[in-house]
Amino acid sequence: MDLKEYIRSIQDYPKKGILFRDITTLIKNEKAFKKCIDQIVERSKKFQFDKIAAVESRGFVFASAISYILDKPFIMLRKKNKLPAEVHSVDFELEYGTATIEVHKDSFNKNDNVLIIDDLIATGGTAEAAAKLIEISKSNVAGFIFVINLFDLKGTDNLLKKGYKVENLLDFPGH
Repeated sequence: MDLKEYIRSIQDYPKKGILFRDITTLIKNEKAFKKCIDQIVERSKKFQFDKIAAVESRGFVFASAISYILDKPFIMLRKKNKLPAEVHSVDFELEYGTATIEVHKDSFNKNDNVLIIDDLIATGGTAEAAAKLIEISKSNVAGFIFVINLFDLKGTDNLLKKGYKVENLLDFPGH
C-alpha cells in the first residue's frame, strides 16, 4: 500500500500560493491509517523516549494512537490560551503566519526523553517551537517523527543541522 495515494493535495489553502497536504483522506481509510500508525511505531524503535508529545491538532491524531500502542504518556502541545494551568509558551513563525504553542509546566519531569510526533513538517518552525517547549521544561528531545515531509521547504534539514534526529514516512514537494 502506497500511503501517498491517500494524501489529498489542495491548491491555495489556507491562502494563495500554499499547496496543502491533507491527511484527512488518509485517516478516514482504516487500512491506510493502520499502516501509517504501524510505520510510526516501527520508526519509533529508533528512539529512546519516556513520553510522546504532539502539536495541536493533527499531530494529536497520530500521537495518541502511538501512545496507546506503546503504553507511553502523551503530552499535548496546545495553541495559546487552551490550557488551564500554568504554562510554558513559545512564539514561532509558520509558512503562512505566526503562532504560539504552550504546554503545562508540570507535563514533563526533569530529563524526560520526549519523542515529538506530527503530521507534517514544512519549514520546521512548529517543530522547533515544540523542541523549545520540551527544552525549557528541562527535558530532552529524543527526536521527531513526521508523516509528511515537504522536503523543498527544508524543515527536516534545519532540524538535522541543529542535531535533532528526524524520521519521515512520506516525502512531498511543498509547492
